[in-house]
Amino acid sequence: MLLKSILSVTLILFSVIDIPGSLPVLLAMKKEGVKIQPFIATLTAGVIMLIFFYGGASVLGVMGIDMSSFALAGSLIIFFIGLEMVLGIRFFRDTHEEGGGTGSIVPVAFPLVAGAGTLTTLISLKTEFDSISIFVAVMINLVIVYITLRSTGWLEKVLSAQTISTLRKVFGILLLAIAIQMFRSNVMG
Repeated sequence: MLLKSILSVTLILFSVIDIPGSLPVLLAMKKEGVKIQPFIATLTAGVIMLIFFYGGASVLGVMGIDMSSFALAGSLIIFFIGLEMVLGIRFFRDTHEEGGGTGSIVPVAFPLVAGAGTLTTLISLKTEFDSISIFVAVMINLVIVYITLRSTGWLEKVLSAQTISTLRKVFGILLLAIAIQMFRSNVMG
């Protein structure tokens, strides 16, 4: 059961982080001469995610928001992220698209890897999965992010734009299904 939970959470986070979908942004940054330090970017994203995962519920409690309500809101955000991925329509605007900051921390660690969708998803997952599964899934995803950041040059040669686009759509459909399931379980539960 623990392995199944870890796998489920890993796939959910992988879909939300969407590192394959971020490849075009990473490759464009590389072409512009922006230096990305994979270890610094991954470490920073991990710290942000874990701080929010372990401290986010306390912040919500201070504001009088229960986990179920936050999970409902999170399911809506995940739904819209899935729609973005499938339809190619932008609902959310990030600073990295507007020529904002450069470097490993901004915009790669935040908001590209540990963005609003990822942070919302982490708290929302607490209503359905145990902390150990979520922690392990975060670590697995950070390894994937690190390997991807280290391999951007190689990936640029191997993956076509069509392949990257197809991956985005597949993970978008998965996110839509996950969002609907989360919404349904929190409304009925």
